[in-house]
Amino acid sequence: MNDFWNVMVPELTVSNFKESLDFYTNVLGFAVKYQWENPNFAYLEYEKKAQIMIEAYHDAGWNTDKLVYPLGRGINLQIEVCHAESIRSRLLARGYTLYQDLKTSEYVANDVIHRQKEFLVQDPDGYLLRFCEMAE
Repeated sequence: MNDFWNVMVPELTVSNFKESLDFYTNVLGFAVKYQWENPNFAYLEYEKKAQIMIEAYHDAGWNTDKLVYPLGRGINLQIEVCHAESIRSRLLARGYTLYQDLKTSEYVANDVIHRQKEFLVQDPDGYLLRFCEMAE
């Protein structure tokens, strides 16, 4: 098993690499684990736990069909974080609109109630990101 990357890491095709990289790093707080050009690609990590890859759209990419905004329809990526409210505050300070504002949700698994504070936001290409923090 590799300890450099997680066993499952989503890779998102993006229409404007510079804008997406700014959003993920400067707004959300992801760190660049590594990146390269031609095509533009970055492997990103948040709090040493959550990982995601972004790659600029290019003709030789793994594109199964035409890309139409919003991308990633039918999926949201849950990212567990330590401080959801601080990410929410950074987004709002930069003028981003939340898809769903911060709320506490309950999920039952194996007869145990799990509570988490969560909010959703779309990235510049419309991918839906759900940031959650375990609640007491």
